[in-house]
Amino acid sequence: MKLGFSSYTFHQRVATGEMSLTDVIDWVADSEGEHLELAAIYRGADAPIPNEESDPSFVETVRSHAEKRGVPLSNLAVGADLSHEDAAEKTAEIERVKKLVDLAEALGIRTMRHDVVPHGVVPGDDSVVFEQKFPIIVDACRQIAEYAATKGITTSLENHGFFVQSSDRVRRIVHAVDRDNFKTTLDIGNFVCVDEDPTSAVPANLPYAMIVHLKDFYIRPAGFSAPDGWFSSRGGKALRGAIVGEGDIDLPGVIAAIKQSGYDEYVSIEFEGHEDCFVGATRGLANARRLLAA
Repeated sequence: MKLGFSSYTFHQRVATGEMSLTDVIDWVADSEGEHLELAAIYRGADAPIPNEESDPSFVETVRSHAEKRGVPLSNLAVGADLSHEDAAEKTAEIERVKKLVDLAEALGIRTMRHDVVPHGVVPGDDSVVFEQKFPIIVDACRQIAEYAATKGITTSLENHGFFVQSSDRVRRIVHAVDRDNFKTTLDIGNFVCVDEDPTSAVPANLPYAMIVHLKDFYIRPAGFSAPDGWFSSRGGKALRGAIVGEGDIDLPGVIAAIKQSGYDEYVSIEFEGHEDCFVGATRGLANARRLLAA
């Protein structure tokens, strides 16, 4: 496995302008990280991470700087809403995501994660809503995957955003899209947001993994009087980002499952905690290496 980082790990400093993406690449190059995944969570032509509106010269600067520093760009992760029922809106979003496939190609990246729904909880039992949206999402994912295949790029959805965050919903979409170059970005921590145990959810989805995110959370029971900085799981548990290996997820059990599966591709540290991001990145990587060596 090749251990590295998601650029989201450095969001604390990138969002404020304290670090540029080339600074992040330099930090990773000088660390023990082996790759960098780009999380294109910022919008607009002046965004610090390349997106579909970025100037081609900026895209080339990022690509060439990563190559010069010996930091493989492992994956491009982008937001998307592929659940539009309006035909024109759906087509427009599919075309926008195809431009992001072009961006991945320009960056020299061979894999891309796109969301399928916006981040947010659908109130109540969302099973009926999911069934309504399911064929729309599947069709859009298939169109994008087929376009990406012409460029030798693999696309994926992540267990992300509450509505499509449980392991069974992810698998249903992957199977229904039914394209060899459509898989899942497997975030081992995100399952707890929908109250699913990662020790069972991760093994179930590992056969479909394109890339793995290592993440950790502090988890407290429903009713916990959480201070600022915590958020709620679907079932009301209190969650807060933690340094990988220092939270409440059974990381030894999850990593043992990853090793046993034979997965040997990119693994990204994705730190979302309150500690300084350099501390979170450094300690998280060290903890992950220790667990992988156990």
